[in-house]
Amino acid sequence: MSQKNKKQFGVWMDNHHAIVVGRANADAEDFSVLGHTENAGAASNSNEKTAHNDAKRLQAKFFKEITALMQNAEELHVTGTGTAQEQFIRFLSDTPQFKNTITKESTSNKMSDEKLTEFIAGKFN
Repeated sequence: MSQKNKKQFGVWMDNHHAIVVGRANADAEDFSVLGHTENAGAASNSNEKTAHNDAKRLQAKFFKEITALMQNAEELHVTGTGTAQEQFIRFLSDTPQFKNTITKESTSNKMSDEKLTEFIAGKFN
């Protein structure tokens, strides 16, 4: 299978925001931004257990919104700040649809959509 036909995606993420980059369709050669997702985070709660459960539920929802933009991903490069990338990669490995996806990660500061698109394209060339 040639590099062009692989379903390759890139994600920049932190705990509250994600940008998904990929090819709009299988025949496209150039990467483009496929979408942005937000995780507002849990509202404050005086009960620690409830607050923790809310945070986990919202994080799972955030991760599912990201994966909805990356159907049948074969290769994925995750970048960003903090520990969100590691948690997202662990989430993918526990998800049957993505357990065979080849994932790589790096750390980077937030960048514009255009710079992110160039960065991800460079990771797959």
